[in-house]
Amino acid sequence: MGSAPSDGTGVPLAAFKVLVAGGFGAGKTTLVGAISEVRPLHTEEALTRASVGTDDLTGVGNKTTTTVAMDFGRLTMGTHLVLYLFGTPGQERFWFMWDELSFGALGAVVLADTRRLGDCFPSVDYFEKRQLPFIVAINCFDGAPHYDPEDVRIALDLDPRVPALLCDARQRDSVKQVLITLVEHVLASRIKNGSGAAAARSGSQALRPKPARGSHARPRSAAPQSELG
Repeated sequence: MGSAPSDGTGVPLAAFKVLVAGGFGAGKTTLVGAISEVRPLHTEEALTRASVGTDDLTGVGNKTTTTVAMDFGRLTMGTHLVLYLFGTPGQERFWFMWDELSFGALGAVVLADTRRLGDCFPSVDYFEKRQLPFIVAINCFDGAPHYDPEDVRIALDLDPRVPALLCDARQRDSVKQVLITLVEHVLASRIKNGSGAAAARSGSQALRPKPARGSHARPRSAAPQSELG
């Protein structure tokens, strides 16, 4: 994605695609809905008995629906930056859609649920393999164990340069900070790679809040829950 229609000033809006990934029940649909300035598109269907034995509901027993295609939302940041948000389906049987959804993406948010942290591995591995910049946002569910982001980083074996932060996917301000962190991470990555300096100069000002197909997992050395202790 490159540009969108002008906002009336004659300067075209810079439009970018962002993926929101993570395990089943991690809060991806909630995150997109909390931040989108337009009515979000959801493709949720009710969980039925047909999913018994296929969908693991451990830790998310109250979940009654699931995304079967994608979530979609839009957010304008600053005066010339638009983010189009695409939430990916979490279950393994829908992973074949990830390649289509990730095409042309600027970066990704991997949403983590500390009750099921191992569900993050397919997303982390997918984006690492494709060298797509991503961050990890740890969704703070009510009643879920709370861990320091650095502990989660160790459990997920993240590269030290990958940001990890706490968030509440229900809260707009929290989600906005997640997206700001992602775009700044993308800009920093491009500068380090020798590209995107101009984008960094213009993009960083727009980002700052105004004052008041198949399995993608690879083996890991230890189970994340045991590392979190």
